Amino acid sequence: MSHAEVLIAAQPAPPKTVTKLSKARIAGYFFLTLWAILGISLLAMIVFGWDLDKVMTYGPRLRNGLWITVELVATSFILGAILSIPLAFARMSSNKFLSTLTYCYVYLFRGTPLLAQIFMVYYGFPSFRWFFEDVGLWWFFKDPFYCGVFAMTLNTAAYQTEIVRGAIQSVPKGQREAASALGIHTWIAFRKIIIPQALIVALRPYGNEIILLIKSSATVSIITVLDLMGETRYAFSRTYDYQIYLWAAIFYLVIVELMRNGWAWMERGLTRHLKR
Repeated sequence: MSHAEVLIAAQPAPPKTVTKLSKARIAGYFFLTLWAILGISLLAMIVFGWDLDKVMTYGPRLRNGLWITVELVATSFILGAILSIPLAFARMSSNKFLSTLTYCYVYLFRGTPLLAQIFMVYYGFPSFRWFFEDVGLWWFFKDPFYCGVFAMTLNTAAYQTEIVRGAIQSVPKGQREAASALGIHTWIAFRKIIIPQALIVALRPYGNEIILLIKSSATVSIITVLDLMGETRYAFSRTYDYQIYLWAAIFYLVIVELMRNGWAWMERGLTRHLKR
């Protein structure tokens, strides 16, 4: 057995590398400090400008507006999800007429602003009041809340249609072929093989869509819906205190963060079997 007769002398530690401050790093530090100062200033203005009388007067209205925002977003998202499923199948259909019609719907509602769609429903549909009264739907379209729900549902359904279509088509074709080779019925294969895999792919886009819908819901305040932004505008028109908008921004930020963290928790639970 061979062995070393002379030990290797201890070597000195390598010299420390000196990191030079680049222009990009200096600019980063500058803007980071600027944002920190701005954040501290806003926080100081909120703390030292606290007016308990305004909180007691308009706090309940903001709370009611927050609830209307949650109700508006939840209703629109659920109805849009239900509507997007048949639309996604129509989008993937081999029938050219059906596929083209669905494509036009998705293209129209994804390519135009939500505010324009809300205006078209709220200000455009009353031009056909005689028709809606004949069919018994005027009670729906004369209410600004229902008009907002209707416009937001159509808008989010267009986005969710593409989410569902992309998720289903992302599942490898071999999965369907393997199920067919095993004699599994098409509907059972779709429900137990395709959908679970597609749902994992669609989770993150669904989370992004609901967060965008929460922030976009502020536009319904333009048509006199007293949601969170509508109540904020009302309070500002009475007080001319810009901090009302800061509190509204904080409310929206809290809602988005709760939704984001809740969605991430759900995604971790559903994809735990994929982690190594």
